[in-house]
Amino acid sequence: GPKLFKEPSAKSNKTIIHNAISHCCLAGKVNEPHKNSILEVIEKCESNHLMILFRDAGCMFRSLYSYFPDTEEIHKVTGTGPKSISKKMIDKLYKYSSDRKQFNVIPAKTVSVSVDALTIHNHLWQVKRPSVPKKSGK
Repeated sequence: GPKLFKEPSAKSNKTIIHNAISHCCLAGKVNEPHKNSILEVIEKCESNHLMILFRDAGCMFRSLYSYFPDTEEIHKVTGTGPKSISKKMIDKLYKYSSDRKQFNVIPAKTVSVSVDALTIHNHLWQVKRPSVPKKSGK
C-alpha cells in the first residue's frame, strides 16, 4: 500500500523496554544476573528503538534487537536468535503496557516504532547446528 510520510522522531522506547525487562520478562530474583546484563546492554546501545524477541506467545525473553525505522531493519543486539529479522520472519507483534506490566498483541503486520516485542515463526527456531558426532570411547 501507499507509504504515509512520518515525521522522523527521536522518541525512544528504551525506558519502555527497560521496564518491560525489569517488571515482566526477567522479573524476580532468579533472573537478576540475566536482567542486569541485558539492562546494561540497553544503557550502552546507540539505537533509539529496541525490540524484544520472544520464543512464542508465552512471552519468554530470548533476545534484544535494535530497530531502524528508516531502513526497517531489525538487528540483534544480544541474546539467542537470528542475527537479523526480516518482515517475512515475523509472526506476531507486541506492545508493552506499563500500567498492566504485560505485553499485548498488536493486530498489525508491519513493524513500526510502536512495536516493543515480536515473535518469529516457529520453524525458524528449529535451526540445529550440525553436531559433531560423539566418540563412543569406552
